[in-house]
Amino acid sequence: MTVRVGIVKLGNIGTSRFIDLVLDERADRDIYVRTVGAGAKMGEAEAEEMKKIIDFKPQFCIVISPNATVPGPTKAREMLKEAGIPTIVISDSPVLKIKDDLKAKGFGYFVVKCDPMIGARRQFLDPTEMVLFNADVLKVLANTGVVRLIQKELDAVIEGFAAGQTPALPQIVISADKAVAAAGYKNPYAKAKAMAAFVAAEKVADIDLQGCFMQKEMEQYIPTVASAHELLREAAKLSDEARELEKATDAILRTPHAADGKVLSKTQLMLKPE
Repeated sequence: MTVRVGIVKLGNIGTSRFIDLVLDERADRDIYVRTVGAGAKMGEAEAEEMKKIIDFKPQFCIVISPNATVPGPTKAREMLKEAGIPTIVISDSPVLKIKDDLKAKGFGYFVVKCDPMIGARRQFLDPTEMVLFNADVLKVLANTGVVRLIQKELDAVIEGFAAGQTPALPQIVISADKAVAAAGYKNPYAKAKAMAAFVAAEKVADIDLQGCFMQKEMEQYIPTVASAHELLREAAKLSDEARELEKATDAILRTPHAADGKVLSKTQLMLKPE
């Protein structure tokens, strides 16, 4: 059975940039994916517009946003629940406050702890800085194993629906240990660099929280948010170094999808995945 996956994007976290693409990286897999989004805004009005995804009749839906505790993302997932559509929430660390409630209501979730908030101070943040920040976030998410962990768990859900079942939805707080294990590094120094990158990216969120909401004087918050972005840049470099170490011994793990959705695997560059 062909599985239909609906995705609702409200606002943006780094994971938003790839969540629909990792399900079908070569555009030849037997699934249908539809994405609706509201750009940078994530209020209740925007969430109301997202109800058009219900008309797509997906087997399950993903709602991805920063801080899923606020009214907009809350409204979106509750609309999907009322429509009887199994829903997975993907968000950043603030959602830890409601994960027990999400579990009690039957939602799946990924809490991506190394997907930090941006330094959204007008004196500092412009569109160029925003794109560079997200580029660094994507490197951390990919090189530390977050992407592969989410891919694996969503593939299990899709496989269940394809078999005519109602699979359990993942309920995972993605920590450094879980992410780096999914990355599949063999070199212990690569693992160490990846873990360091993950932890540094987590810290970026704390620093930007301080600069965006706690500090009131421009002389304080501009250097604060700038320092957070510099730390993320270093985290991205560390994560790149981890992958380069694996390249040096021809040990990069690759997990492409076959056209039927089966996840293949290989490490040596010149071999076919099996």
